Amino acid sequence: MKIKSLILVLVYFFSLNIFAQTGVILLHGKWGTTKSGSPIGKLANALNGKGFVVVTPEMSWSRSRYYDSTYEESMSEINTHVQSLKARGVDKIVVGGHSMGANAAIGYGSQYGDIDGVLAIAPGHVPDVEFFQNKINNDWERAKKIISQGTGDKKGKFKDLNQGKKKNVQTTAKIYLSWFDPNGPAVIPNNVNSLKSPLLWVIGEKDIMNKRGEKYAFSKAPYFSKNQYSIVKGGARRHTC
Repeated sequence: MKIKSLILVLVYFFSLNIFAQTGVILLHGKWGTTKSGSPIGKLANALNGKGFVVVTPEMSWSRSRYYDSTYEESMSEINTHVQSLKARGVDKIVVGGHSMGANAAIGYGSQYGDIDGVLAIAPGHVPDVEFFQNKINNDWERAKKIISQGTGDKKGKFKDLNQGKKKNVQTTAKIYLSWFDPNGPAVIPNNVNSLKSPLLWVIGEKDIMNKRGEKYAFSKAPYFSKNQYSIVKGGARRHTC
């Protein structure tokens, strides 16, 4: 989907008034960045040009932070940005993201009822999917064992996967488990089930997540008349992430 088209969908979907102050928090993907040339950076620049108040925070899963806070702490971090926008007098707030950022946006929308919508662009990071866990040798089990031994706050190397690429990340077992536990807080279907505002799910037709279809998570969302599952061209992904 072209950025111009995505902006029009946003305005319609969330009933946003482009002449009012509307805040949009955009969360980058796994190992990502907020630089202007990144997917989130390009969208942010376009939204800024249309008068939206856009925030693009660097989050825990960025290429420079590499999991320095838990999933729950990241939700609190997002909330700080939401409250900051409210203090600036914005009329409506949307929390959105790309890939892992979409996962976090959904997570925030499930925990907080203070926003007007959730934008999930090519949602990623699926700790509940067996294929994903097998690719990283179910390293969450090792993290859980380390925590049970009382050393969960000590840093170590743990396995991660993104776009088919494997990487060892340096973090604590406690932080790692919060993101990778198949029954933990980062499971998209569980969070979608608890959303408190409308969900716009944008996915590429070739994206492996789209092959799972609406039943994977989207159809579990509480009813809102503006809920929408939008399939766009492209979106090839070699492996799950």
